[in-house]
Formats: sequence, structure tokens, C-alpha cells
Amino acid sequence: MQPTRRDFVVQSAAIAASFTQEAESQNNEGAEGWYDRPMRWAQLAFVEDDPGRYTASFWLDYFKHIHADAACLSAGGCVAFYPTKVPLHYRSKFLGNSDPFGEMFSGCRKLGMNVIARTDPHAAHQDVYDAHPDWIAVDAEGTKRRHWASPGLWVTCALGPYNFEFMTQVTREIVTLYKVDGIFSNRWSGSGMCYCEHCHQNFRNFSGLDLPRSNDARDPARRQYIVWRQKRLFELWRLWDGTIKAANPNASFIANAGGGALSSLDMKTIGELAPTLFADRQARHGLMPPWMNGKNGKEYRATLGKKAIAGIFSVGLEDEHRWKDSVQNGDEIRLWVADGIAQGLRPWFTKFNAKPIDRRWLPVVEEIYKWHYANERYLRNEKPLARVALVYSQQTAEFYGGEQARETVENHSLGFYQALIEARIPFEMVHDGLLDAEHVSQYRTLILPNIAALSDRQCEQIRSFASHGGRVIATYETSLYDEWGVRRRDFDLASLFGASFDGRIQNSIQNSYLNIEKDPRTGRFHPLVHGLENATRIINGVNRVYVKPQGNSLPPPLTVVPSYPDLPMEEVYPRIPRTNIPGVFLREDTGGRIAYFPWDIDRTFWEVLDVDHGKLLKNAVLWVSDEEPPVTVSGSGVIDVSVWRQKASITVHLVNLTNPMMMKGPVREIIPLPAQRVRLKIPTGDRVAGVRFLVGTGKPQYRISRDVMELHVPSVGLHEVIAVDLA
Repeated sequence: MQPTRRDFVVQSAAIAASFTQEAESQNNEGAEGWYDRPMRWAQLAFVEDDPGRYTASFWLDYFKHIHADAACLSAGGCVAFYPTKVPLHYRSKFLGNSDPFGEMFSGCRKLGMNVIARTDPHAAHQDVYDAHPDWIAVDAEGTKRRHWASPGLWVTCALGPYNFEFMTQVTREIVTLYKVDGIFSNRWSGSGMCYCEHCHQNFRNFSGLDLPRSNDARDPARRQYIVWRQKRLFELWRLWDGTIKAANPNASFIANAGGGALSSLDMKTIGELAPTLFADRQARHGLMPPWMNGKNGKEYRATLGKKAIAGIFSVGLEDEHRWKDSVQNGDEIRLWVADGIAQGLRPWFTKFNAKPIDRRWLPVVEEIYKWHYANERYLRNEKPLARVALVYSQQTAEFYGGEQARETVENHSLGFYQALIEARIPFEMVHDGLLDAEHVSQYRTLILPNIAALSDRQCEQIRSFASHGGRVIATYETSLYDEWGVRRRDFDLASLFGASFDGRIQNSIQNSYLNIEKDPRTGRFHPLVHGLENATRIINGVNRVYVKPQGNSLPPPLTVVPSYPDLPMEEVYPRIPRTNIPGVFLREDTGGRIAYFPWDIDRTFWEVLDVDHGKLLKNAVLWVSDEEPPVTVSGSGVIDVSVWRQKASITVHLVNLTNPMMMKGPVREIIPLPAQRVRLKIPTGDRVAGVRFLVGTGKPQYRISRDVMELHVPSVGLHEVIAVDLA
């Protein structure tokens, strides 16, 4: 008998509960461990010909010189860099009688560093294939998979005996021999879907179904596969963690896993299991903006909370052509790392190949790490002080977005993120699995950028947030689908939005506009359209939900001008120049303020970057929040602003993103900004003892009036940090 949707829900809830119970027991054991100590990480990723050809003393001297206090060193998996005795564990053919992993491990320990061992189980050599062909991944046509980059190797199945049996032996051996603080496993979760005999049988035992041949999340087998794969990988996580703790109770398995909405493993569960985590977005490529490193930190923090998170950055170029032995421009490295630090990440440099060829990166990392070490007490953050939070949803990406998740889900989030950066509004991110009061009560405003797939419980949590004074901004199809991506008859949040779905969605709209309207009751423009009063008409979005008003809303400051021909030029004029169709629904009840855009303003902003849409999004946040932000920064340029509380201080980070290469790396040079004015709210009960710049050399000029500090920053190069010491 085929499982029902209710079976899926019950199954997922049971799995999540078991994960949570396991996580609680692990976190109780490791809560007092070493994980919060390291502030500056160094990773040395050996290549096979490093043994006998690299110089350990060079690296150990460098680690000491830059004040690195933790290291990640390649140990085993695909290639062993120590004298392993596990059968079929391939030793580097250059190893001989040496032990490069042990040599570096011992040297780092003498420097007082924490050390974790890196393993990589995603590929195996021919002898593994010959002995255990069932350990090798199989494609949809039934062919065993050769490695795409190294055809002499085979791709392993992550969900079968290779990981559960063989790599468990390897893990046990490393921890037993070297007493490392943890195992960090790269590419441990698989390299695409596997159709091997073990996956076939294990999935059938779990679901009663055959492995899916479709990526359509509406396919019951695909839904079950998503649930089963996560269950299987978290079982592996617990197995390896238990194996490690049996040898060293103070160590853990630390997966290379996690991230935002497009991550395939549930971040809520990862946040419960992991004692610390490392965000592995190493550098920019393509049109990636420099704030993506900070975004990664916020996404991880949304579920890890106060646990330490390191941001892995590569000194090499990140590109699909894989130039691993080259290095980036120094200013590109500086900008990427600075934004990560500003958003709470602890720096972690990674170097592939222990025989450095191009050494231009060495003084760049030295400069960053020495500054970080000198100002460490201002970088041990206890909590962010932002009052706005941007929600992200893995279930929306998985079950609503599917193969189109980047376009239909992630681009909405990226658009709103960019708008908040340009507006200089400090903000955090919230995982949609943590919408309870404990996790969102510190925020004034929640932003839902097309969070389309929400469960009844999640919608109730959002309504509860609003009923207790919280403010909400939502766009497009938010709450129109349940947690499995099944469309509802109406928005579950219709009463909150003041809008009800009328059954129609219009996509790929051409040449549509929005009229800027005055409030007919007052004859004035609403604050939402501040700065657009003389525009008369602005561009509309690309996709629209047809809605009808429900309940009471304010007169709409935006009304829709329907699409009309854009060619030939003689036909380009509106057939209906004015309607009463709202382009936004605004509500102001006793509980708080709500703004709902029934179109893809955020996604369109990311695509077009139209300044008018950016103004609307900024104004929506300011109007809905209806309070002075914790910090405001005025002046020219694009700045990523964050504000943090430490044990005895507050810091404001200003990261200068103003650069013609902002959306296309690498940055050629840093272009300093002119003077900035900063206005910082001092928390009630705190008293300022002193203020300093952590980058600039001048003495800050400031004044304090009624718990508000106003300060002049003469200039911002790459990054300025205002440190406020509290009495």
C-alpha cells in the first residue's frame, strides 16, 4: 500500500524527534568542550606527492607567526597520509616510512593548537572496486560511476557499507592513534543519487517503493527519498560521532555540511547535532556578491545559535575550471574575509598542496590574522543586536522549488538581502523550522521572501508572532502551499495579509507597471513610497498572484497597470492606465503592522536591480518595524552593517562593498569611502566607558544624548569596526 501524505508527515516528525533526542545528549556532553576556543583556523590539504616533498617547519612557523590556534589536516579516506593498517585504505605512494599527518599533528599540538583530521570518502581506488564492487556508486542506467575528474578512481556510495563500515574503521583508527579533537569529513554525503544494490534495498525497506527516477518533489517516491536520504546520513553522522567519542570523549564528528535554503540536509537538525560548524563557501565566482560570505554565516547561525562557526576561505581561485594551485588577488581575499568576520564567522584559510607555488597570499592572510588576534576580545560575539530577520526555508526549496529552487526560492531571498544591504539595515536570518517564540522574540520584524511552503503549525507561529506585537513582510506565494508543496485553496496567512488567493497566477508578465497613489483620506503619500512621490509610475514585477481583499487594509499606495504591448513602438501605450488593483496590502492593527506584496518584487529586484524596487523594500521594512534601528549609518556608498554585543562591549562593523567589481570578482582594489555618520542606540542600563576604531588610527569623536551615541567616521577603507567599551 502506498504511503499517504499524512504518513510522510508522521514519519518526518518521528525522525526529527529522534535526531533532537540524540543531539541533546551529545550537546550536553560537549557543551563545555573546546569548540568555542579557536578563533583563527589553518587548513593544510595534502596532495598525494606532498610526503617527503613539503616542509613541515615552514607551515608550523607560519601558523605560529599568524597566531592560528586551530588546524585541520588531511589524514585519510581517498588517500591516507599516515601509516594506516586498515585493509584497502590507500596510502600515498610517496608515503614510504613517513607520517606527514602525524608530524604536523604533533607540531600543532606543541603550539597549543586544537587539531581536527580531515577525511574524504567520496572516491576509491581500483583495489576497493575489485574487492567490493557493491561499494561503488551506480548511475540511473545501472553503470558503476568512474570519477568525473580522475577516471582512474571510482565514486563511492555514501549511503552504503563503504561509509558505514570501511570509513568507520578509518575514523576509529585516526582518533585512536592521534587523539585528535574531531574528524572533519569532506564530500561525505555523496556525489549525486546512487542506484546501487544497497540503496535499492534500503530504500525499499524504508518506503516500500523503488528509487525515484524523477526529481519532481510531487512524486511520492521522490518525497520519500528526500526523507530517507536525510535519515540515512544523520544515522551515519551519529555512527561516526559515537565511534569518535568511544576513543576520545572530548572529540566529535564535524560534517562539512549545511548552508541556506538550497542545502540538502536539514539545518535545524544539523544545528542540534553539531557542537561547532564550518561554513564552506570558499570564495566568490561568477556574479556572486561579496556579502555572500556573511550570508553564509547568518544562515548557519540561524540554527547553531551561539555555537562557534568558522568561515572557510580559499586563497586560490574558485571557478568551475578548478585552478587549485593559483591564488586570488589579495584585496578579493580581504573583502571576502572581512564580510564573514562582520557577520560572526571566525576565519579559516585553506591551502591545497603543502608545497606553496605562488606565495603572494601569505602576507595577506598574515595581515588579516594578526589584526584579528590583536582585537580578539571585540570579536568574541555573544549575540547580534539586529531587530529584523529574513526567513529562509529548505522545505520550500525542496518541495515547492524542486529543480527550479534557485529561481523560484533563492532569488527571492537574494533580492531582499541585497535590498537590506543597500538600505544599511542590520538583520539576521531565521530558519523556518525555528519560528517559535524562543527563536524569534528578539526580533521586531520577520521578512518572508516567497516562503511558499509552510505547515499549519509554522503559519500559526507566524500569526502568534504578529499577535504579540511582531511585524511581518511577505511576498508572492508565501503560505499558499503546505510543507509538502501541495497548493492550498488559499493562503494560510490570508487573514494576516488582508488578501485572499482567487485561484490565478500570472507568470512572465511583460510591460506592466505600478501607479504611485496618494491616500484619498489625507491627500498624502504613504511612507512606503517615500522617494518615489514624483515618479507617477514605476515598473511592476514578472510574476503575480491574483488576490482579492480580505478584511481591512490601508488604501494601497501602489496600484497595478496591466500589461500592454511593447512592440511595435506605435502600440506601446496602456489600454487601462488606472485600476484599483492593489500592488501591496498594508495593515495596521493594534498588534502591529503587516505588508504583503502579491508579486515577486524581491526576485525581480535581484534580476533587474531597479532602484525603485530597492526603495520600496527599504521603506517597507522601516514602516513595518516602526522603531529606530539599533544603528543607522548615513553617507555615500554601499556598506554591509552589523552590530554585536560582547561580554563588555558593543561593536559596529562597516564593510565597504562599494566597488565596480561588486558583482563580478575578483576585486581589483579597495576604493575608500568618504565620511560616514553613525547613530548607535546604547542598550538600557549600559554606560559607555570609551570608544575606539579597530582599523582606523584616529580617535573617535562622539557625543551621547539620551542613550544614543552619534559618531563621525572620517573614512572607511575595506572594513571599519567601532568598538564601544561598556563600563
